[in-house]
Amino acid sequence: MTRRRVAVIGAALGGLRTVQALRAAGHDGEIVLVGAEPDLPYDRPPLSKAVLSGERPADDLGLATAEELASLDTTLLLGRHAERLDVAAGDVVLDSGDRVPFDDLVVATGTRARPSPWGLPPGAHLLRTRADAVALRSDLVRGGRLVVVGAGVVGCEVAATARTLGLEVTLVDPLEAPMVRVVGPGAGAMLAEMHRSHGVRTRFGARVEQLEGTRGALRVRLADGEVLDADTVVVGIGAEPNDGWLAGSGLEVRDGLVCDEFGRASGVTGVYAVGDVARWWHPRHQAHVRLEHWTNAGEQAAVVGHNIVHPDEPRSLAPVEYVWSDQFDRTVQVAGRPEGWPAEVVGDDEAVATGRFTALFGPPDGPLTGMVAVGSPRSTIAGRRAIATGTPLREVADAIRVRTVANR
Repeated sequence: MTRRRVAVIGAALGGLRTVQALRAAGHDGEIVLVGAEPDLPYDRPPLSKAVLSGERPADDLGLATAEELASLDTTLLLGRHAERLDVAAGDVVLDSGDRVPFDDLVVATGTRARPSPWGLPPGAHLLRTRADAVALRSDLVRGGRLVVVGAGVVGCEVAATARTLGLEVTLVDPLEAPMVRVVGPGAGAMLAEMHRSHGVRTRFGARVEQLEGTRGALRVRLADGEVLDADTVVVGIGAEPNDGWLAGSGLEVRDGLVCDEFGRASGVTGVYAVGDVARWWHPRHQAHVRLEHWTNAGEQAAVVGHNIVHPDEPRSLAPVEYVWSDQFDRTVQVAGRPEGWPAEVVGDDEAVATGRFTALFGPPDGPLTGMVAVGSPRSTIAGRRAIATGTPLREVADAIRVRTVANR
């Protein structure tokens, strides 16, 4: 056990899970949890789905109650921004001017929505926080025409949710298919067909040049001269790590805080990072990677919590990447790295057309390296295990085919 004081900066999933992991590992010293938003830690994935659709109220997303947080004996400083890290003094300077001293520091400040380069006139939205979701829903319930700029995970989820609400939806992206950076072009093309089959208009390979107008009369001008009229616009062009407050700290910041495989920041003792802001060394990939995945944040937090309490017995992490997305009545699940190889699709034309297929990636005579499963949750569970153990792609494909036939 240790009486060291731990400051966790960032009160979303990664920060909360770190506090829980510290207590579970036996930490009996003081813990301070600092969050930029005024709310208790809440879950973000439902924002673009259940909250926008009205299935869940925005204030019903809590990851822990006030009583549960009190049981962790943690000092909460919410609605506070970290402005600067003073490594030499061992404290974090907040926007209020207060200083939070620490013996160990966990950076869990996550990401923010990438700003719109075309501005945000009334009726145009970013989506990252609970407040963003509430504001966007108030426009979507009016109906009409929605243009979604950016066909990543959030953009696709917003487009799907808006269609279920009855809006006319157009999805725009400069890449050739949706979610290409996550699922690769082959599976992306199949996801594009799924959206079109639900009435989403698509403009892939199209760049936005201008966004103008106001709520109910917005215009999205494309590079080829086409103008898309909209009542509401959502700009979802990715996320940026909240690492600006680390400037001048002496830490290595490179699109996130650079860490070793144990979650320790490079070149300094007692500083760790978890979640979307962390760029960890991945032993299997032999590279630093930054993953914006819900599952990854929890896995990193468990490792860091252990390593702070047991520094002489550090644990490393080499996760198989995993992310999911609910779109229409299907769950899109991605494991590993679906890139670098053509997709081998397990499923006939009818299955693909109805949005129920599995795409496998890897060398034809080698191990499975990535998987995209749509409407097939059991395939992904087996796929993550197969990627971790280096199971041949052919063996995984045969097993999925056998199971598919048996379930018919």
